[in-house]
Amino acid sequence: MIKKTQVFSEKSTTSIWQEEADKNNPYSAHKCRLHGYDIYELIKFGKFTDTLFLLFTGELPTPEQSNLLESLMVFLINPGPRHNATRAAMSAGVSKSNHAHILPVGLMAMGGEHLGSAEVENSINFFNSHLKLSPEEVSKSLLSTYKPVGTGDNHIVPGFGSRFNSIDNLAVKTVKYLSQLEGAGRSLKWGSLFANEISSCGMSWLSTGVAAAVFNDLGIGAREGAGLFQLMSAPGLLAHGLEQTHKPITAMPMLPDEDYVIEK
Repeated sequence: MIKKTQVFSEKSTTSIWQEEADKNNPYSAHKCRLHGYDIYELIKFGKFTDTLFLLFTGELPTPEQSNLLESLMVFLINPGPRHNATRAAMSAGVSKSNHAHILPVGLMAMGGEHLGSAEVENSINFFNSHLKLSPEEVSKSLLSTYKPVGTGDNHIVPGFGSRFNSIDNLAVKTVKYLSQLEGAGRSLKWGSLFANEISSCGMSWLSTGVAAAVFNDLGIGAREGAGLFQLMSAPGLLAHGLEQTHKPITAMPMLPDEDYVIEK
């Protein structure tokens, strides 16, 4: 709600981007800087991963940070056809929706609290509120009152739980590798101890928790991490969605009426 005493700014400002106008056209940029770095120099000598880190943190990463972030990007590049967001993109593709709408459809589904960007944000907040505590004590306290909702996916806290009623092995193996990198920090190490404690209950790392731990160790905030999770998952959503555009609408199954359930 806008109060009568509030005064709007006369112009928008940003600390991210600076432009120097061309002498012949004030609307054309002669030189552009990203957090002080000449974008043309970054084009010639920079890496996409490093420039992405710079865009969201204001600083270029160390080689160790760059390696950690790039490894995470490879891990997240394709959520796979069983992920709800990928299925949404595939459905949009096979139904002959506008090609330009396939990725936005997938990203909307990727914004949720179940294996989506909202869970990444909540997971980063979980790390920040528990890193000073013992992971063994935190897990013990949580497990003492935890009640699974049923078979399938159970999340004891954001970023940790079960996938299809078992441990997500790819997430666990990825964290084992990431934790050995020089760029790994406190969140990955704390999370690994926490995951060990809950593994006896069929739960461990989820992809959202892996992303949250890496973002937190890299100094990337919760809101920024949520958005980057969507960005890093986008290539897989797009690829699966576009693949379906070359197939007939009958290429994906149509569920029978009895399989549609409307909850009261």
